[in-house]
Amino acid sequence: MKLTFVSNYINHHQIPVSNELYRLLGEGYHFIQTEPVEEERLQMGWQDESASRPYLKLFYEQPVECKRLIMESDMVIFGGTDEESYIKPRLEAGKIVLRYSERIYKSGQWKAVSPRGLKKKYEDHIRYRKKSVYLLCAGGYVASDFHLVRAYPGKMFKWGYFPETRHLDKESLLEKHREGVVSLLWAGRFIDWKHPELPVLVAEYLKQRGYAFHLSMIGGGEMEEEIRGLIAERKLDQEVTLCGYLKPAQVRERMEQAEIYLFTSDYKEGWGAVLNEAMNSACAVLASHAIGAAPFLLRHGSNGMVFESGNVKDLCEKAERLARNAAERRKLGEAAYDTILKEWNAEKAADRLVEIAEKLLAGRNVKETGRLAFKSGPLSAVEVIAPGKMYRHLMHEGEQQEG
Repeated sequence: MKLTFVSNYINHHQIPVSNELYRLLGEGYHFIQTEPVEEERLQMGWQDESASRPYLKLFYEQPVECKRLIMESDMVIFGGTDEESYIKPRLEAGKIVLRYSERIYKSGQWKAVSPRGLKKKYEDHIRYRKKSVYLLCAGGYVASDFHLVRAYPGKMFKWGYFPETRHLDKESLLEKHREGVVSLLWAGRFIDWKHPELPVLVAEYLKQRGYAFHLSMIGGGEMEEEIRGLIAERKLDQEVTLCGYLKPAQVRERMEQAEIYLFTSDYKEGWGAVLNEAMNSACAVLASHAIGAAPFLLRHGSNGMVFESGNVKDLCEKAERLARNAAERRKLGEAAYDTILKEWNAEKAADRLVEIAEKLLAGRNVKETGRLAFKSGPLSAVEVIAPGKMYRHLMHEGEQQEG
């Protein structure tokens, strides 16, 4: 089989699954990068991988070869690419395509009524709804967005990002921090929709209630001075440390030392690969329900905790619950680690992708997608749940598991 993945650029969140596909398919697998990595990403510690991967092709340097690969491959996955330049010829040729997408309405589904937006969605997605075109949903809200415009009916699978899975000594991870100070970690850009102010408010809440803890915040950005001011204003200089930007490997090391990971983004966080990484580090994760990865990866009360996005009281009360209960932190961290090791990892995703691709190439009817899907994890069928109903749905699932 010849399988080609086309995206704007490859990064440390996509390399592991590409490595696994190369393991399975050898020279039958290629990743086409359509543009150079942004300078901002390089400054954040990302690496330019354009010369280091045997399967990597650069569209901006090898356009003829890349166009040939897109048309001749048995299966092509498109994500983060320009419709006209890369994908349209293959779609019009009626060849099998897997689209790979985060949310299309991160700022709100009200945009679905825009005539101009609908015209674009028709051109890109809706007109191919009856053809052999499938959607890999990178996040729990993707299916709802595309359902609004009636695209990919019955042809949507769970997918996501698959950063490096580390096979570590789980017991050592779970025995961390015995000195009595609970360690909390937050990592990301200091921008409005990632809400770096929220972990500071959690720190204030925990300090007021007398907990021994320390919060480390990794990253930087336009809100950094505001966050420094908030820390000083709330007299949290001893409890909160701003670490600046660190390289991805250094971030993982900090995760492996932390007990609680706070993930506070809102609906604009299409996926959020730090969730995979924190779970792989056996952290007890407390994440906003609005984060794309949360509905796929987390089972509230079982392998992590979910708070209602924007609800500071809910966030602080659940953070306190974790801070006071070492046994629960251990239970959630262990289950989180197992979730990544056993199901949500690059090896499992690649194996399943090749299996589904083979079935599709064998001529299975497009209406059989539900039967093609796995029962859970990557390449399982997606439930269509509106953003406004997701928090209640996740809480209900958690209550059923506890019962």
